[in-house]
Amino acid sequence: MAEYYLISQLPSLDNLGDNAPLPITWEWFDDLCKRHLSNKALAVMQELTLLPPRDCETDGSGFVAAWNAAERGLRLALGKVRAEKMNKSFNTQNIAFTPEQFKVASEAIQLEDPLEAEKYLTRCRLAFLDTLKPMDPFALDNVFHYGLKLKLLLRIRNFNTAAGKAAYRNIYDSIVGGDTQEVT
Repeated sequence: MAEYYLISQLPSLDNLGDNAPLPITWEWFDDLCKRHLSNKALAVMQELTLLPPRDCETDGSGFVAAWNAAERGLRLALGKVRAEKMNKSFNTQNIAFTPEQFKVASEAIQLEDPLEAEKYLTRCRLAFLDTLKPMDPFALDNVFHYGLKLKLLLRIRNFNTAAGKAAYRNIYDSIVGGDTQEVT
């Protein structure tokens, strides 16, 4: 029942333009969750991440586990496609990728502008996230869906073109030079 009160207070995150301000901050969302969710649900919500660990830990939420597995697979597919493009090896930890993950990774790698690649990846991630959304609008998993969607939208709005190009060039040069870096 608490999810009903929480979800009914959340503003829509749909159909926002790229430059439109978000109608909610993470802090406000977090505060609402702290007031309405059980300790167990709050623990799951606070562990929501856009960078899941490489090992497959479960937290009790099938929704979050599905998101983490798909995001982990996409990130490893990106690493593999990038490595192949540079004729390097990459340890994918024997994870089987979906054809969609390879397609998205390959298309993102083809984009010359790193910001456009990130925007493309964000659109793909949002589309995938929507495939996980429960039919019941007041299900607890909808709170997790909303939290992940908010994190994705906040992340893409924080990109700075000049700083991003400099960081991309630095990482790219270090990889070409043989340094190893974590795929993030």
